[in-house]
Amino acid sequence: MGIYWSLQTEEVWDQAKELGFLIGQEEYAMYPNEYLWMIDQMKKRIDGYEGEHPIWLWIKKPDMRSTSHFPSHTNCVRLTFELNNKHVLVSDFESWHMVLNDSFYANNEKEYDDFHSGLLNITKEESWKRIFDLSRLRDVEWDGKGDWLQGVTGKIDICKVNKVEYFVSRKQAEYML
Repeated sequence: MGIYWSLQTEEVWDQAKELGFLIGQEEYAMYPNEYLWMIDQMKKRIDGYEGEHPIWLWIKKPDMRSTSHFPSHTNCVRLTFELNNKHVLVSDFESWHMVLNDSFYANNEKEYDDFHSGLLNITKEESWKRIFDLSRLRDVEWDGKGDWLQGVTGKIDICKVNKVEYFVSRKQAEYML
């Protein structure tokens, strides 16, 4: 068993209380094709997973003061769960962005160059599976340390929720071009 956190809007939490469970919603998928890839990985790696859209989890307790999670002034909750680790697929958060950006996930600069020169037999999609290999050797200057881990799981019964913390998201930074 492990402790996990999820940040959700208050609206999503209210719906979960009505249903008796929290479940990912296809209409909220910001990256539909990439989420489908993750769902396929969950089907292969999580016993008993039924193919519903994922609930995104944090492995470390997320800071509610961060401005990167929700639009400004959104009513939100931070949910704390205790879940069976076998039902959570953990991946490197930063490396997940290679999937989101539809990019080859290279181990180092040489491999990146070799891939783009057509010298490798690995596909872009095969390289993405590396986001789940948390113990692999990393070129820290190329790939970072892999400090931020995320998880995905299927439907979560609300009886698994240990704590609900309400907050209003901070104002997003405004950038001028």
